[in-house]
Amino acid sequence: MPEPRLRVVVDAMGGDHAPREIVAGAVQAAAELGVEVLLVGPTHRIEEELEAAGRGALPVRVIEAAEVIAMAEAPAMALRRKRRASILVAVDALRRGEADALVSAGNTGAAMAASLLRLGRIEGIDRPAIAAVLPTLRGRAVMVDVGANVDCRPKHLLQFAAMGSVYANRVLGIANPRVGVMSNGAEDTKGNEVVIRASELLRSSGLHFIGNVEGRDFFDGAADVAVCDGFVGNLLLKFGEGLALGIFTMLREELSRGPLVRLGVALATPRLRALARRMDYTEYGGAPLLGVNGICIIAHGSSKAKAIRHSVALAAESVRAGMIEAIRADIGRLSGSVALADEPAAEPLPEASMAVETTPSQASTVAARPAGHPLSTGSPDAV
Repeated sequence: MPEPRLRVVVDAMGGDHAPREIVAGAVQAAAELGVEVLLVGPTHRIEEELEAAGRGALPVRVIEAAEVIAMAEAPAMALRRKRRASILVAVDALRRGEADALVSAGNTGAAMAASLLRLGRIEGIDRPAIAAVLPTLRGRAVMVDVGANVDCRPKHLLQFAAMGSVYANRVLGIANPRVGVMSNGAEDTKGNEVVIRASELLRSSGLHFIGNVEGRDFFDGAADVAVCDGFVGNLLLKFGEGLALGIFTMLREELSRGPLVRLGVALATPRLRALARRMDYTEYGGAPLLGVNGICIIAHGSSKAKAIRHSVALAAESVRAGMIEAIRADIGRLSGSVALADEPAAEPLPEASMAVETTPSQASTVAARPAGHPLSTGSPDAV
């Protein structure tokens, strides 16, 4: 008996290029990945785009949602005012079991807050976190958190490490992922109080902890999972993106100087294209919101069809990998084995602290993007 088809619900109205590019990516995913896609938004608009995209008999369904939360809207206010917003309807479909995973390229803060409020946290997780996959000289690495939590306690970094390790192992296929804490030095005594205490917790966690990782060593592939609070992670991510953009711009300028240089570029074009693919965020899909009771993939706000297709693929792979169950098991093991005597018990999540502008992409990809390219679509205010 064949396995039931996975169902991925997509916020069709989320993103700079919604609904056209979102719908086109969903159609690609349904055609190539063997999944059923549920598109949420105003039915008449989505049906028009489906016809233009050539849906045919593909497994694509539409769920009506009359309201849309715009990219620039304050998430808290918008969620309270727009009860039939596409992101809320999409999250509710996931909560009710009508879908197995969710993808949104819309307002990041709204997507995070809706997921947290409607799905809840995995038991033992105090703070859900966003994980980004970045290219390194050894392949790929996970950085977590990259924007959900500005202020963290040591136990939160421990939880991020556990969730990031599960993601790296189950979805990226990295055996026994090496975990490091981002710090201002490799020595155990370097870092602020939170970093030093988190390192102590990680040493007794049973995870493959390798110690502190300096910023200059991350892209060498020093760790498979790099742990930090969302403030540091967001800064590192955006600095890396800006640096890559600057280098690519200078490279284009230098490679256009003179006929001999252009000839060399023509000969090197296949390798240059391979490098561009390696750095292209659309190849990585979106970034998972780890720690909520459901697979939620946050795609880049400027995602086009290709990025949406890859985000749906990432969502389906996360379901097949049993990521939620694995995180639940690992957190349960940590809770029983790590001494948190000086750490308060699970506290209510201070959503107001989740205010860093976050990257919805797997922005992993310090990919070169046009100047002024929006990295984020919002931040989750207190709801």
